Amino acid sequence: MQNIKVLGIDLAKDIFQLHGVDVAGKQVLKKRIERNKLHEYIANLIPCTIVMEACGGSNYWARVFQKNGHIVKLISPQFVKPFVKTNKNDANDAEAIVEAASRPSMHFVPIKQVEQQDIQCLHRVRSRLIKNRTALINEIRGLNLEYGIAIPMGAQKVKSHLLSIIGDQKNELTVSSRELMQELHDELVETEARLKTLEKKIKLICKENDQCRRILSIPGIGELTATAIVAAVPNANEFKNGRHMSAWLGLVPRQSSSGNKQVLLGISKRGDKYLRTLLIHGARSALNHYKNTDNKYGEWLNNKKTSLSFNKAAVALANKNARIIWVLLKTGKEFDSNQEMVAA
Repeated sequence: MQNIKVLGIDLAKDIFQLHGVDVAGKQVLKKRIERNKLHEYIANLIPCTIVMEACGGSNYWARVFQKNGHIVKLISPQFVKPFVKTNKNDANDAEAIVEAASRPSMHFVPIKQVEQQDIQCLHRVRSRLIKNRTALINEIRGLNLEYGIAIPMGAQKVKSHLLSIIGDQKNELTVSSRELMQELHDELVETEARLKTLEKKIKLICKENDQCRRILSIPGIGELTATAIVAAVPNANEFKNGRHMSAWLGLVPRQSSSGNKQVLLGISKRGDKYLRTLLIHGARSALNHYKNTDNKYGEWLNNKKTSLSFNKAAVALANKNARIIWVLLKTGKEFDSNQEMVAA
């Protein structure tokens, strides 16, 4: 075990598969180990490079192994799959993780700290509540249509109209259906109250975080986007430049090139869909509301508005904002609309 240079671990709920190689890449360890014994086993190893797939629990184990003096890297499962030999099983998966990590051009996933996971948890729960609220509103409107009652779209309109409908004795609602509608109304009110509580927590985090404060000065970036960025990007040095981070977010064109023929398609849409959506929605807002054209940022934005369609201009602005965010996170600078801050 003293010869282990790289150790690949296939994570699981109960049984973990280990695959270790030496400096020459020769297998020196192949072992299955139970969850409650993994920490002690890794702690007794001479410090080496440990590689795991970025999946549920990987950030926790990464932090644990780092405390034991190991270098830990997380790799996206999609980059491991091509290296799986023959049949898929835990042993082959662990070997494929080591093989993928040995490639010098491999991209690794940043390891999140506990504080970043706290923020990400808030965003995940908020996203689920929004989906639940949308489903609940659609259900309320659909059920009322069966009684000949049409309710306009929108959470506030649904709440106000539903109360009037429940109190209207002239419609076809029965005693049973009125009770049900009242329960659905109460559920909608409770869901919105939980959403407001989460959003208050997110705003408080944003207010107390220096990185969020700097990012907020960029047009089209609000509390949700700022905190989501800070949660998703533990270290700006993980990216070579702003374009690398923008590509990581899926905001750069896909390519279909061969020889001297260079063909650029729509954006790749790789990476974090939630974060990319926030950046694009924020860019749409900036296109509609940012009116200052007396600075470099405003001039650039105005040129995009006139030369591109609205949606393309929004994606271009989201791309630019992502690059600016990288500069602010890496350098600690403040956003200056008159200074060119986009890194190539």
